[in-house]
Amino acid sequence: KAESDSDRSQHVVCVQLGADELHGHDLVGVELFEQAAQMQQQLMAAQEELADTEVEGNAGGGLVTATVTGTGDLVRLVIKPEAANPEDTETLADLVVAAVRDASTNAQHLAESKLGPLAGGLGGLGDLGGLGDLGGGLQLPER
Repeated sequence: KAESDSDRSQHVVCVQLGADELHGHDLVGVELFEQAAQMQQQLMAAQEELADTEVEGNAGGGLVTATVTGTGDLVRLVIKPEAANPEDTETLADLVVAAVRDASTNAQHLAESKLGPLAGGLGGLGDLGGLGDLGGGLQLPER
């Protein structure tokens, strides 16, 4: 199907004049794209902040402390000497698991507080052709 002269000239005008000169219905799409791009930048900044933030979790009244990044990577594990009983390594293992789980839960809460408002803002934009999945695959737990 051949393009009409009007179709070709509108396309040329769009390319030559830029977004500010487009017709009103074309500006809506440009504004949505700009809004999605801005939200993507904010989301990436929040994810970077999460990666640089450390969160702690404890077990056994502070006998074991685990430290994870806001993205959930375990970076440190501190075990007080009184927690290390060679006769009962099972309890120590349970304390380690509990401390890491506590730290991971705290990291998830931090991620929800940092990313939740940004991820929630994407819901009203409809299908953005793949731009709606800006979280990089990060899955936040359902409440």
